[in-house]
Amino acid sequence: MRRLLFLNGIKAFEAAARTGSFAAAGLELSVSAAAVSRMVHLLEERLGVALFERKANKLALTQAGRAYQSGLTPIFDALASLTAQVTAPSSVRVLTIGVGHTFAMRWLIPRLSEFRSEEPDIEVRFTTGGAEVPFGEDWSCGIKLGTGDWPGLVAEPLFAGDLTPVCVPRLATGLKRPADLKGPGLIRVTHSPEDWPIWLKAANLTRINARGPEFQFYGQALQAAADGLGIAMGIRPYIDDDLAAGRLVAPFDLSVPKGMRWYLLYRSFQTEQRDFAAFRRWIMRAASEPAARPARRIGRAAPRN
Repeated sequence: MRRLLFLNGIKAFEAAARTGSFAAAGLELSVSAAAVSRMVHLLEERLGVALFERKANKLALTQAGRAYQSGLTPIFDALASLTAQVTAPSSVRVLTIGVGHTFAMRWLIPRLSEFRSEEPDIEVRFTTGGAEVPFGEDWSCGIKLGTGDWPGLVAEPLFAGDLTPVCVPRLATGLKRPADLKGPGLIRVTHSPEDWPIWLKAANLTRINARGPEFQFYGQALQAAADGLGIAMGIRPYIDDDLAAGRLVAPFDLSVPKGMRWYLLYRSFQTEQRDFAAFRRWIMRAASEPAARPARRIGRAAPRN
C-alpha cells in the first residue's frame, strides 16, 4: 500500500518551502500563517525529521527538507497539470509557450503555420519568456538562450547561438575583409555587450571597439541593420530568414560560438501529454533544418577579461 502521511501537512510544507515563508504559503492555501506552521510541525512529528530550521525572521530548509521539496514540487506541478487536462473541455487543447519576443517574431511565428497544419486542434498561446523570466507554472514549455542549467527542468538543445555580422547588401560591398569594419558603424545590443568583442577577438581585431547605435534587444538591432543603419551582430536563428530572403547578408565567412545555446525547456512529466509531445516533435525537426547560409565555424572564442 502507498504510505501517504498527512497530505494537508505535505501541501503546507511544499508551499512554504517553495515560497520561502509561512505567510506566503498561507496566502496561497487560503489559511493563516499560523495554520501553515502548525501543519508543518505536525508533519515533522509524523515523519520524525526536521524539515525547517526556524530562525528569527528567516525560514531555512534542512538537508532533509531540501530533498523532500525537490521531489514534491514536480509531483504537485504534474498533479495540477493533469487535473487541468482532465477537467478541460474535450474540444479545448491549449499549448502555452514561454518565449522571448524576438525569438517568437523572428523564428517561431513564421513557422507556426507548419505546426498548425499538422495539429490544427491545438491552440498555441505565447507568454513572456525572456532570459530573465522564471519558468511559469502554467507553461507547457519554454524556449530560452543559456548554458543548459535550469534545475528541475529538462533542457533539450535546439540551436547553437552562433554569431556573425550582418548588414544590407549595399553596405556589404564595402566590406572585403573584417579589418574594413569601423567602430561607429557597429550596432550594439544592450543586454549582450560581449557579442562584438567575442567576434572581433576571433577575427584578430582587438583594436576595433563597437561604438555604433545601441538597442535594447536583438530584434531592434537587426531591424536597424535591415534599414541600412549599420552592421549588426547576428545570432542564430534570428538571422536565418533574413539571410534566406536576401534582406541581410553575412559579409564574412566567419561564425563564432557565443558560448550559449537555445533550449526547449519543460518539466519531465510533460512528455506524457500528447499536445506537448506533438509540439516537441515538430520543433526538434524544424530546428534541425540547416541554416540559410552555413558559415565557417571556428573554435569557441575566449570570453573577455
